[in-house]
Amino acid sequence: MNPFRIFRQPNKVRHALYAIGALAASFAITSVPALADDSKQLGKTPVAIAIHGGAGTILKSSMTPEKEADYKRVLTQAVQHGYALLQKGEKGEVAVVETIKILESSPLFNAGIGAVYTFDGEHELDASIMHGGSKNAGAVAGVKTIRSPIEAALLVMNESPHVMLSGRGAEDYAKENGLEQVDNTVFDTEFRKQALDKAKARMQQVSSGYGSQQGNERFGTVGAVVLDQGGNIVAGTSTGGMTAKRYGRIGDSPVIGAGTYADNESCAVSATGHGEYFIRYNVAADICARMKYQGLTLNDAANTVVNDVLVNAGGDGGVIAIDAKGNVAMPFNSAGMYRASVDINGKVKVAIYKD
Repeated sequence: MNPFRIFRQPNKVRHALYAIGALAASFAITSVPALADDSKQLGKTPVAIAIHGGAGTILKSSMTPEKEADYKRVLTQAVQHGYALLQKGEKGEVAVVETIKILESSPLFNAGIGAVYTFDGEHELDASIMHGGSKNAGAVAGVKTIRSPIEAALLVMNESPHVMLSGRGAEDYAKENGLEQVDNTVFDTEFRKQALDKAKARMQQVSSGYGSQQGNERFGTVGAVVLDQGGNIVAGTSTGGMTAKRYGRIGDSPVIGAGTYADNESCAVSATGHGEYFIRYNVAADICARMKYQGLTLNDAANTVVNDVLVNAGGDGGVIAIDAKGNVAMPFNSAGMYRASVDINGKVKVAIYKD
């Protein structure tokens, strides 16, 4: 079945298809072996994928072996699932969405289930996707009842004349087009609630309280970038935003050019970090522009923006990026970034801390 036809199915059928997909994904290999690469033998364009689960103050000293294993297991499952879809010939946008949905379904990451709380004790979710060949893009912002925000972003890209829908309007559009709706409490997790309580207690001790988030309270995101068999590169990002955010704050994740960007002539980027800086410095598009107009390599362009431009501005975080040849870059200027990749030769890499 064409993956896009899932959106058109009656709820019961569509939910069954999701269940089958989730069951298949649950059998993914949780170790990190090299994957078989059949592209050369079959004469197909090589494929590649990179994913992230957020950057921040991620220290080995504060991570239990069990928690580290959990993060690596889900990252491995997600990146291998996306790579398998690409090897089967699925379009890049399908691989991006299905990969990110695995991360959105894990309470380990600040997206979907596991999203941080707003100041008022709810969850407001953002996501975006962009296709490097068509330059088409879709995004949703500040949604509360859509089960998979990245799926909604894909719907906006494929079916809407717009690029970004927000709040109730985005929820209505998703519902009218058959996407799964849930109560906002579905995204609740106890450790995110504890983080909210801690942030609010500190805010009450300062004069204004607003905007005083610290460390990992300021960011957390998931994303994927891919090169598919058609030679197209695609980027997608999904997030719960900033802990204790107020007044409908929107970060960089749904902003095309800031948190997500893709152009077949340069690269595809998904960002994670302190969103206000990524918006101000147009981070994702800037990386691509440096490749396109200055002739920089992917590594040089990504590292210049993340480790020079952002650092000098006081912004922290990182990106994952891929170019049309399948080269991958994953620079970050924070203590760590949850990340994984499978290159054009099938080599898998999963990492959390600085190398």
